[in-house]
Amino acid sequence: MKLTVVIVNYNVAYFLEQCLNSTFKALESIAGEVYVVDNNSIDGSVKMVEEKFPQVHLIANKENTGFSVANNQAMKLAKGEYVLLLNPDTLVEEDTFKQVIAFMDAHPEAGGLGCKMVDGKGVFLPESKRGLPTPTVAFYKIFGLSKLFPNSKKFGKYHLSYLDKEEVHEIEVLSGAFMLMRKKVLDKIGLLDEAFFMYGEDIDLSYRIILGGYKNYYYPHTRIIHYKGESTKKSSVNYVFVFYNAMVIFAKKHFSQKNAKTFSILINLAIYFRASMALAARFIKKIALPIFDYGIILIGLFIIANYYQNAQGIEIPKSILKVGLSSYGLIWLLTQVFAGGYDKPSKILKNVLGGLVGTGIILMIYALLSKDYQFSRLIILFGGVFVILYYFLSRLLFSYLLPNSFGIGSKKDKKIVIVGDALEVERVKNIVVNANANIEQVFFVSHANENIPEQFSGSYNQLDQVIDIHGVNEIIFCAKNVSAEQTITQMMALDDKEIEFKISQPSSSFIIGSNSIDTQGDLYVMDINQINKASNRRNKRMLDLFIGGLLLLTMPFTVWFYKNKRQFMSNALKIFTGGLSLVGYAKINHSTNLKLPKIKHGVLNSTDLFSKEKLDNNAISRLNLIYAKNHSMGMDLKILFKNLKSLDR
Repeated sequence: MKLTVVIVNYNVAYFLEQCLNSTFKALESIAGEVYVVDNNSIDGSVKMVEEKFPQVHLIANKENTGFSVANNQAMKLAKGEYVLLLNPDTLVEEDTFKQVIAFMDAHPEAGGLGCKMVDGKGVFLPESKRGLPTPTVAFYKIFGLSKLFPNSKKFGKYHLSYLDKEEVHEIEVLSGAFMLMRKKVLDKIGLLDEAFFMYGEDIDLSYRIILGGYKNYYYPHTRIIHYKGESTKKSSVNYVFVFYNAMVIFAKKHFSQKNAKTFSILINLAIYFRASMALAARFIKKIALPIFDYGIILIGLFIIANYYQNAQGIEIPKSILKVGLSSYGLIWLLTQVFAGGYDKPSKILKNVLGGLVGTGIILMIYALLSKDYQFSRLIILFGGVFVILYYFLSRLLFSYLLPNSFGIGSKKDKKIVIVGDALEVERVKNIVVNANANIEQVFFVSHANENIPEQFSGSYNQLDQVIDIHGVNEIIFCAKNVSAEQTITQMMALDDKEIEFKISQPSSSFIIGSNSIDTQGDLYVMDINQINKASNRRNKRMLDLFIGGLLLLTMPFTVWFYKNKRQFMSNALKIFTGGLSLVGYAKINHSTNLKLPKIKHGVLNSTDLFSKEKLDNNAISRLNLIYAKNHSMGMDLKILFKNLKSLDR
């Protein structure tokens, strides 16, 4: 047997199916076998493999054993002359395996090989070729020198960015996403080090291949898509700790004691530096604009108050003025938040609504204050006008200066091209339309270059012209008709355009996009994102605050109506503070649950309008789906009123 492909999966069933489809196409002319090791996924991955790919050797673990352990389980059983570790979030070209095996056969000194990887938008991934992360190389990477001087042989060693990505090169580190190795080399140097749970194990094994007397190569003449699910996690604090601690394990294992200690100190400094930067960046990104707005509002209010005092010839006590105006500004800011004034894209009507509601609330509070603390309704009225004008003019200015971040109006409707044959493009169009994906127009492009149906806008070779003429911003390739090689070629050719790419698998009701692994919104299955819209999330939280507060205020009286009084009090407090929601999904270990938008657990759930005795698991999963798709504040209230006696769960 020539090749053993090993894929470790954890809760990415959609990607795994696409990966396996491309894997078996690439294995058609090669004697090979495929192992899938599932690390206790709950998204239906195991069932999908059993039903759609019975030829796969499936290992279904009952716990998440980690990347190294899971790969080793399969590699110990491998019969192939070569072993390929392949990520489930990848798609290989039809001749990928044929090419890389031919290269390895022709280069007996090669112990391992990696290929050119592109992301879901066709952009080259620099980790396709890497150098060994020695202390100095790691220092240049951690503190950004490698990014500043990518063509420098001194500073660019981490990603070997000074090497031509279109040429074959001898490298030091292979990527674990596509890691082809000679079986006899693994028998000599050993398998993955299980001390690494995730990250770093590919560096360690690559280095041991070199220590064993073999070479690692970067081979660019075939390509794979790597959707790279960790892309959005790299700003998270958890990623920083896991990744850099893996580098510490590597240093202690392979460097001298002195160098390992220096490296550990450097890495620990980097951990806290990067973690602090990640937290600061996330915090600043969320609060920078509201703080700026609050500052402008306060300045405007104090100018209005000073002008009013001078015009009326009166003097308002400074202590009252400071507290009053600061409070007014805060109320206007909060009403902007709850009215959706900070949603993107910006909607000026929401800003106007936030200003009007804030003014009304302030006037009501003002009317309840003692005469000693009332200084002027006119300041409030003029302040309200100022706030509305400020948000109106500032959002117009921001949208002009920063159109990508502060576009005004609704989300841009999509103009989509579907590439495939007549039957497949119609099937895919139905999925997209049913997904309620803000579509303006859908165009068809034939996968062939002749015998093109009348309803098609052009052929595969004319795709770039169709894009330019119709202003297309999204392309969906039908994998049944368009090869992986053709797909990747088009993605790379069009990577300078503002276009999203997606791939539809045959006989599947999903379409995978470049960000699908990070966000449900980029995965066309059906419109289940109603509950995840900013306005609905905000309304759901407002309802929780109101009901939770009401329960806490009336608790001395209402608590006596419940058997489990302690649980009722705990639930009321958690609903108010955000630990729980009033209504959530019904708890069920079902594949559909993982695919639904994430919300907080609820005291009540989506099945509470029905008799539980009549509901099986499939019925419960459907009700969770309906709740996500049709969620509204009225639905939550309906569930609440029917189940008032169940708030002590």
